[in-house]
Amino acid sequence: MKDRVYCLYRVSTGKQVDYDDKCQADIPMQRKACHRFAEEKGWTIVHEEQEDGVSGHKVRAENRDKLQIIKEHARQGKFDILLVFMFDRIGRIADETPFVVEWFAKNGIRVWSTQEGEQRFDNHTDKLTNYIRFWQADGESEKTSIRTRTALGQLVESGGFKGGVAPYGYDLVKSGQLNKRKHELFNLAVNETEAAVVRIIFEKYVNEGFGAQRIATYLNRLGYRARTGKNWHHATIRGIICNLTYTGVLRSGESRSQVLPHLQLISQEMFDAAQRIRTARANAAEQERTVPRNIGGQSLLSGNVFCGHCGARLALTTNGKAYPCAADPNRIVKRVRYICYGKTRKQTECDGQTGYTAHILDGMIDKIVRQIFERMRSVPKSEIVNARYRQKMEERKLLLQSVRAEHAKAASELDMLKAEIINVLRGESTFSKDLLSGMVAEAEAKTAALQEQLDAAQTAYREGQAVMDALNAQYADIISWADMYDGASLEAKKMIVNCLIKRVEVYRDYKLHIDFNIDLEQFTTSITISVA
Repeated sequence: MKDRVYCLYRVSTGKQVDYDDKCQADIPMQRKACHRFAEEKGWTIVHEEQEDGVSGHKVRAENRDKLQIIKEHARQGKFDILLVFMFDRIGRIADETPFVVEWFAKNGIRVWSTQEGEQRFDNHTDKLTNYIRFWQADGESEKTSIRTRTALGQLVESGGFKGGVAPYGYDLVKSGQLNKRKHELFNLAVNETEAAVVRIIFEKYVNEGFGAQRIATYLNRLGYRARTGKNWHHATIRGIICNLTYTGVLRSGESRSQVLPHLQLISQEMFDAAQRIRTARANAAEQERTVPRNIGGQSLLSGNVFCGHCGARLALTTNGKAYPCAADPNRIVKRVRYICYGKTRKQTECDGQTGYTAHILDGMIDKIVRQIFERMRSVPKSEIVNARYRQKMEERKLLLQSVRAEHAKAASELDMLKAEIINVLRGESTFSKDLLSGMVAEAEAKTAALQEQLDAAQTAYREGQAVMDALNAQYADIISWADMYDGASLEAKKMIVNCLIKRVEVYRDYKLHIDFNIDLEQFTTSITISVA
């Protein structure tokens, strides 16, 4: 009776990088070699399994489905020999693969390689040889991985595409170049139809505050479909928002290309803004939120408005009744109110109002925002920025002088205490040795802490240009908001308000306390206003 043979084929990658490693032989070649070998031995191949794109160096045996199938069949006695092209097709993990091979041998399965013969475990030398073989394979795999990363990095840095599926917004086009394995290399080219959708996604996310789910819904309602032809999914939207390629920069690991203008779909500034919004919306950034929690609905404030009496967040609600619209009596609208969540749920002892009419409160905020923008436009940039710059630098100078004086005083006191040590040793001091030792240690700690403060103050004073750059950038942001605000959609206005205003606290009779995110002198002070 002929021996029954199971064959296992594996290839770990399909990337378009040049490989010299013979162990990267493709599966057809492995299958051909195994069939020829079995025929020469007079064996019968009864079953074959193949693993595509599975790394024998990174994926452990218990996570390789095909290998687990073969092991289960071995337990059932369905074959006699496991045949592979080379033993590293079974795996390249030094602390695991030798024992996988030994497991087959202990379960009555002979393990053969077309290139290396049979792996036996008759004695200690066989076991040691087995271990050394896979230890070497593990090392070679690591070297291959390093070569691969280096090759991919060099390819990307030179502006080439590393391989795989083209990101949404791009097509693969033949480059006319072949790698060492005679495989065609591809480049990216903009797909104008998809690129338009990418720009819509970033526009809605950055300028109108849409979340991933709402963008997906928006695209689906307009009839746009993903590349698969199916509806958009919020996870796909998130992947697009995080993809640096849309700025025209290709990457692989830590490697980056220069900006490739022919691939740039959005500006670097818009991409950076999207990442800031994404971070701010994360739960970890809840206390430093600068984007709305919710940009849906017809209210201007969302997520950053609080009851001034108990500190609870104000939530939106409607009472179910409809009223004629003040601006258009022919249109019927529901009455929308901000209510104190803590008071309505009896979670706080709030002595403020239960709720505030949304259009009144929103109207007050809208008026304040417009006043700020008008004031900004009426004052020359040089007057605002330079005045604030001088104030900032004066503050840093005064801090530096203060810390320097405190440090000099502490250092002088430390010197005096150290001088007293000699008197203690001579028995001429009124201080005991232990008391003086403690005082010196305390003085040293104080001096060291002040030295750190002094270093920080000196650094801050030297970084005057950074202050000017930050003020210029902040001024540019505010002016761009001002130019956009009047004609913006409600969603875009919410984004602007949340960039401008950090927190709104509402008190009885609509008295407001507003904390701003901006750092210009004219707007850092709190504003208290009541309904006229």
